[in-house]
Amino acid sequence: MRILVVDDDPFIQKLIGIHLKKDGFTPVFAKDGIEALELIGEETLDLAIVDVMMPKLDGISLTKRLAMHGIPVLMLTAKTTLEDKERGFLAGADDYMVKPFEPKELIFRVRAILRRLQKLERSHTILGNMQIDKLNYEVKVGEQVLLLPLKEFELLSILCSRPDTVFTRDQLMEQVWGYDYEGDDFTLTTHIKRLRSRLEEVQAHVKIQTVRGIGYKIEAIQ
Repeated sequence: MRILVVDDDPFIQKLIGIHLKKDGFTPVFAKDGIEALELIGEETLDLAIVDVMMPKLDGISLTKRLAMHGIPVLMLTAKTTLEDKERGFLAGADDYMVKPFEPKELIFRVRAILRRLQKLERSHTILGNMQIDKLNYEVKVGEQVLLLPLKEFELLSILCSRPDTVFTRDQLMEQVWGYDYEGDDFTLTTHIKRLRSRLEEVQAHVKIQTVRGIGYKIEAIQ
């Protein structure tokens, strides 16, 4: 995983970089907020460690921009007041550490943030303007809630787990109906047809494509 470290202090960069590498992460460095924003378009970043007090673009402003790109942020600051922490969390920070810090604790917090995000990603899937809540068996398209029959929900969840990936008819039948299902695959065709119709009715920005002779895939559309 690639971790962005944004700090104008070379010593802090080096210290964090050493411990990230020891724990199996790949650090990417920026000395200020402007340089960090340039990296967003060039790198795939899993998390950012951001100092609050920096030249050109401060950490609060940078955190707001990173949050818009879906990059989780661990903020570092010398300030300890509750108001300062509130500003950081309101900007979109996921966690907050006060300098000086214990490097091992920083790594613990990085891993904790990533674990929380992985759990959230497993239970929530977003594609186009559609969000699937697997815990509550709910699909939201914009502000509309789409309540699907269980089998259709399972089909949609499987397809959306890997957008643009073709699932064979056998794979879908086995995962939704089980290995010992005795019906024919016309059942799958019927459920896909109904699912397409429901998604079109609520103007979901997704499309289920038929891959002739193989199966189906789902993709986001404009």
